Amino acid sequence: MKYLAVLALVCTIAISAVAAPTDRGLIAAADAAFARGPGFSLAAYAPRLRTALTTYEQALPLIPADAVQTRAYVLDRLARGYFELGLAYLTTDRHAQEQAFAKGKDYALESLRLDPQFVATEKKSFRAALSGATDVRAIFWYGNNLGSYLNFHFLTAISGGVRDVKAAFERAIALDARYLGGGPWRALGSFFAKVPGFLGGSRDQARAAFAHAITLGPNFLENYVDAAEYVYKPDKDWTNFCATLHTAINLSKDPTAMAAWPLYNALALNRAKALITTEQCK
Repeated sequence: MKYLAVLALVCTIAISAVAAPTDRGLIAAADAAFARGPGFSLAAYAPRLRTALTTYEQALPLIPADAVQTRAYVLDRLARGYFELGLAYLTTDRHAQEQAFAKGKDYALESLRLDPQFVATEKKSFRAALSGATDVRAIFWYGNNLGSYLNFHFLTAISGGVRDVKAAFERAIALDARYLGGGPWRALGSFFAKVPGFLGGSRDQARAAFAHAITLGPNFLENYVDAAEYVYKPDKDWTNFCATLHTAINLSKDPTAMAAWPLYNALALNRAKALITTEQCK
């Protein structure tokens, strides 16, 4: 009987070990849910993105402390995913959107702090720490999430938050200006276009930044739509406004271009179609 009891205990432990989730298994499952493959649908992707975020969060505490690259990968995915959730799916719920950007910001910062040098420099100057950081994904998604989060926190924005956003985008440009279809230049362009002049905004600098983004990411529709909405429309430059939107819409007819950036190109196409209905483009 003792032998049978021991055998049963061993079997129970073995079954538990097999059934217990692992960080690698959870990360693989999260990656599968996060992926944007052929036949992408903006509406159908929403539950998959939420599943990916939940699964990455389940994996995070299981990652060994010395697996820094794996931890950075998951944190960067969470920072990106929460930004995309807020951008694409929470536009009608401002509280939920703010919370998504806050989470994305915090995950990106946690990723940056995996670097001991960043932590040491941050004690003296956060922007100096940013200028020496090397993980372009963490930096880029920190800037995007923080910039969006500041829309809900004006005092934080004018007391230094805006300068942190600009520093993040400038550092991302220095590291990899081609990331996400010219993303760092596109983000900096949006910064210059949206921020008041007394905080560093400049329409001319926005125009130049979007031109860089288009050169680096010619199939990333948002580069064109941002330039049209944030530069040409305020300038009442209707010729370039309409031509740039038509370029984006024409690019959307190319399956290869749409497949390159499924989520972002789908969002940008919706914006382009809404903007081009103005009288100026008829």
